[in-house]
Amino acid sequence: MTQNTFVNFSIKVVLLFSLTFGIHLGILKALGLPLWAHYILWSYIINLSLVVVIFGFLYYFRKKYKEQLGFLFLFGSLFKFLVFFIFFYPIYKADGTISRAEFATFFIPYAVGLIFETLSLGKWLNNLD
Repeated sequence: MTQNTFVNFSIKVVLLFSLTFGIHLGILKALGLPLWAHYILWSYIINLSLVVVIFGFLYYFRKKYKEQLGFLFLFGSLFKFLVFFIFFYPIYKADGTISRAEFATFFIPYAVGLIFETLSLGKWLNNLD
């Protein structure tokens, strides 16, 4: 496995997030909702960054902790939730409730990243020496 694995992953996930972000904005526009509300841009940037950093961390430690990569991946997912509860939850809960739009603003990029990460990691683990 070469460094191209990490580079290819990063390029694909950036393209996927860009596409998802465009679709998300298109749906908001079609529904007549504000496009830039609820820190949507930050949500996508932070989720994308965390996906790339976590995958990069796993890639870097792939040989040293080969048997523990699945657990490290789970800790990475827990870390992403921790980031949500530290940075986004207080903002979204400030008015006493989390709206569907606020939930979607965080959850859509989180879910897209998690699914892509999981599928990529599954393929990657099957090809480790």
